[in-house]
Amino acid sequence: MIDIVRSEWTKIRSVRSTVWTLAVTALLMVGISVLLGVAITNSGETVGSQEAIATSLAGTVFASLSIATFGVLVVSGEYRTGSIRTTFMAVPKRLRVLIGKVVVFTPVALVVCTVSSFAAYLLGGQLILGTTSLGDPGALQAIFGSGLYLTAGGLFGLALGALVRHTPGAIVSAIALMLILPQLTSMLPGQWGATVHSYFTTNAGMEVVQPGQNAMLGPWSGYAVYLAWVAVTLIVAAVLMRRRDA
Repeated sequence: MIDIVRSEWTKIRSVRSTVWTLAVTALLMVGISVLLGVAITNSGETVGSQEAIATSLAGTVFASLSIATFGVLVVSGEYRTGSIRTTFMAVPKRLRVLIGKVVVFTPVALVVCTVSSFAAYLLGGQLILGTTSLGDPGALQAIFGSGLYLTAGGLFGLALGALVRHTPGAIVSAIALMLILPQLTSMLPGQWGATVHSYFTTNAGMEVVQPGQNAMLGPWSGYAVYLAWVAVTLIVAAVLMRRRDA
């Protein structure tokens, strides 16, 4: 297993597309935070601590698509080039390949996303807006929650990449499941519609970044629901990976 992990680490750091998607994720987090902070400052508007926290981490929604793309490329890139056949020849037990990708991807994504969240908060919330500090209620939870949320989004993309095995198709699926469909579920009628909306992918996951948006779930229960979506997708991808031809 150590050799598989070492191999996956080499693939991630040597492929330009994966490195660039990580860089774009960090840029979106920091860039959007700075732009919104400057816009609010120039408008003369005064914001409170909680609003400053939310503003500084507003890039989380957009960065989630970038990190999901990173996750997709970790798997689909090998299918696109055909190198996945060589990988499966070297490791006949295909489930180990998927586990190796998850083991390498998770800490890399977590470190990059958490550091980017801290940078976004410090630059946008503290340096530019100046109305919040790390000691404010919910600040640290939102920062670390943003890192955790983005990491889960990346794993979601990885699972979809393994499931779909086609880069454009997997990215479109990620956009639909993480950005478009969660918003459309708000149009569902009745109590069952409200339940579906609350428990649907990123609607549940964002609670750990911006608590109070979801009446049915708390921060960590919402994040657990999001992880359940990711886990189910990974399990289905693992089963199909073992059954399908490379």
